[in-house]
Amino acid sequence: MIDRRALLSHSSLLLTASALPGTAMAQARKGAAARTLPPFYADIEYRTFRWFWETARRDNGLVPDRYPSPSFCSVAAVGFALTAYPIGVERGWITRAEARDLTLTTLRFFWEAPQGPEPEGRIGHKGFFYHFIDMITGARFRDVELSSVDTTLLLMGVLFAGQYYDRADAKEREIRDLAHKLYARADWNFFRSDGRKAVSMGWHPGRGLIERNWDGYNEGMFVYILGLAAPEHPLPADSWEAWTAPYPNLWRGEGNRRHLAFAPLFPLHYSHIWIDFRGIRDAAMREAGIDYFENNRRETLANHAYCIANPMRWDGYGAQSWGLAACDGPGNFRLDFKGESREFFGYSARGPIDEPDGRDDGTITPSASLGSLPFAPEIVIPTAQALRRDHGDLLYGKYGFYDAFNPSFRWTDKQLEKGRVDPVKGWYDTDYIGIDQGPILLQAANYRNDFVWKRMQACAPIRKGLKLAGFTGGWLG
Repeated sequence: MIDRRALLSHSSLLLTASALPGTAMAQARKGAAARTLPPFYADIEYRTFRWFWETARRDNGLVPDRYPSPSFCSVAAVGFALTAYPIGVERGWITRAEARDLTLTTLRFFWEAPQGPEPEGRIGHKGFFYHFIDMITGARFRDVELSSVDTTLLLMGVLFAGQYYDRADAKEREIRDLAHKLYARADWNFFRSDGRKAVSMGWHPGRGLIERNWDGYNEGMFVYILGLAAPEHPLPADSWEAWTAPYPNLWRGEGNRRHLAFAPLFPLHYSHIWIDFRGIRDAAMREAGIDYFENNRRETLANHAYCIANPMRWDGYGAQSWGLAACDGPGNFRLDFKGESREFFGYSARGPIDEPDGRDDGTITPSASLGSLPFAPEIVIPTAQALRRDHGDLLYGKYGFYDAFNPSFRWTDKQLEKGRVDPVKGWYDTDYIGIDQGPILLQAANYRNDFVWKRMQACAPIRKGLKLAGFTGGWLG
């Protein structure tokens, strides 16, 4: 039974958290020198970085979707990896030459791998790439879609590489050249080729465009930023209106907790890893009187408050054990939990049940909380420390935090989709997932010294795309 009183408590907790003095809003806008992390956090960053550095193939730069389970490549994970390598350089974990050479190998591979409309043997089509590709050949994996958003995640990493490798030597010049060519080749209007105004989520050979579009407040935000600014195949000037059209139905909360909501937290991370939304506003945010960074702070606090209120009465939720997003889960089961029939899931998006696309089966992912570090450090840092302390090796391994855990799932006789069950502490994943590792590392770098943000502020496509979407103020001025 859902505890309706807990949902009301969720709202009151959020109101209290939003009003706290010295919140992340103020902290994140301080100078970078004021933003420090406790010593234990460096180990999280180092281990997470090693995941990207050690799982990437040296002959083509491809990065697996997950590890250690055998896996295809996720093109989105490659975008995170391309951004992670320079962090390793700056922290002294690898040399610039090592990062440069692997980056160049990666960009060459994506530029040269065959594209076309054929259903097999191609890495992509129209300058976009399939969601998952073979780790060796780069060919489309099974029947996955040509993905507009996963390609955008890749291109964000590609463009970041073009900004970071700014020296005059031949290899760094080639990186910059390939970054421009890969971005320019993408035909954004292909995903509108049936006459729709918004951008489709994807395309399948022989079946055409996916019916659903990127609109509202989710991970598709930067699709429009890059698409509007494209040098050869730009989206129409009014495309941002298609993105924001659903906003009136997405507002939650009142007063200083009012925010655009989307239940899983990962969409709040993706665009905001590469784009600094502090102090810049489009028409919707000017009307709301906040910016998207503050919006994400409020949504982070809402996720936190929901887990404290815990209306579904799951085990293990609390102020330092929270974070609902897309992640692995124990599997698809309907089981009796505390006298009720409850549904559990395998890999799925999760979030507060009172927000758009909400689903809650008791599974927590560290990526949800740690990826929110810049928005609410006062709740994220204690959570990171508690997760390490309370779960030990069950949750924290060679490459940092495993993808997810579920303290309520203690059945030892079920055929799990992933992971293992501790009869006392519950289910724990045994895989790391690239698109969940990325926000942990990259958002820590942004929190420390604006590492990704300050370089992408100088990226011409980012600046142009934001201005075409109607953003003004702040660093865009």
